[in-house]
Amino acid sequence: MGVGGCTGAAGVAGVGAAAWQRGAVTTDAPTAASSGLLEFSCPRCEAAVAEGYYGPCRTCRDDLAASLGGPARDVEVAAYEPKMNVTPNNVASKE
Repeated sequence: MGVGGCTGAAGVAGVGAAAWQRGAVTTDAPTAASSGLLEFSCPRCEAAVAEGYYGPCRTCRDDLAASLGGPARDVEVAAYEPKMNVTPNNVASKE
């Protein structure tokens, strides 16, 4: 008997070692539906595309990144200064 009272492969009760392999195996190339891709028209150029998520197609994303994107830069953030009505925690400041 396996861990937690289960038997069989990977702790699944009543399942043989090769039971999860009983499905048909194909060598066909994956389609958009079988690979988890969505088929839709691009909201920007209206071309038919298959992408993982809804949004602009790869070409439109590259165009947008080239025209709107730029190199990453460091942004200075001002140091936090508490408002005057904020008092320190008495328990934390107790000596």
